[in-house]
Amino acid sequence: MPLTGIVTSAPPRSRGFDADTVVSSTIAQEFSGQGYGFCIRYLSLGAGQASGDLSPTEAAGILSSGLALMAVQHVDEPGWSPSQSLGQTYGNNAAGNAAQVGFPAGVNLWCDLEGVAGGVAASDVIDYCNAWFNAVSSAGYVPGLYVGANAVLTGQQLYSDLLFQHYWQSCSDVPEVSCRGYQMTQSFVSDPVNGIYIDEDTTQTDNEGGRVLWLVKAR
Repeated sequence: MPLTGIVTSAPPRSRGFDADTVVSSTIAQEFSGQGYGFCIRYLSLGAGQASGDLSPTEAAGILSSGLALMAVQHVDEPGWSPSQSLGQTYGNNAAGNAAQVGFPAGVNLWCDLEGVAGGVAASDVIDYCNAWFNAVSSAGYVPGLYVGANAVLTGQQLYSDLLFQHYWQSCSDVPEVSCRGYQMTQSFVSDPVNGIYIDEDTTQTDNEGGRVLWLVKAR
């Protein structure tokens, strides 16, 4: 069943969080009451959502709490090797899993780019990212890229060689996306918040006027 809500661009300076833990409706309400504006949860790499990743029930509870919602797909274990075919497979899975959760078209789905094996050519990373982009975009979603540690690409390559127009800066030391910059930045949080481990995220307008696109409960 489709999630109930509207897709809209995020206002700048909204504080949210990403979590690799199920966020119950009670926990979501606690975050909402503390001034958090959005939550980012995980899509599985494989076809079909795995236990512990975002479910339709969890997503509905997050939205009902007043938090906006987006999803990011898991990344392979550190030392993985990207390729065009893998990007197409994972992108198709991301889109299919997002549809299973109930996300409507037009919302950002995020590709997690980090932990690439040493010696991998930038061209292989570019092929992977653009294949992922095309698979997700073809399904009606708006692809975004999370830039983490060991992503291989330079800031200029991120901007000039990829199809993405939405970028999320990790809390690692990563290059600035040339010209455009980032629409969301991540900050490390060492201790649990409301009983779960999170990283905090803050939205902003990038240098070309772009903002993240999230799903929020209709008011």
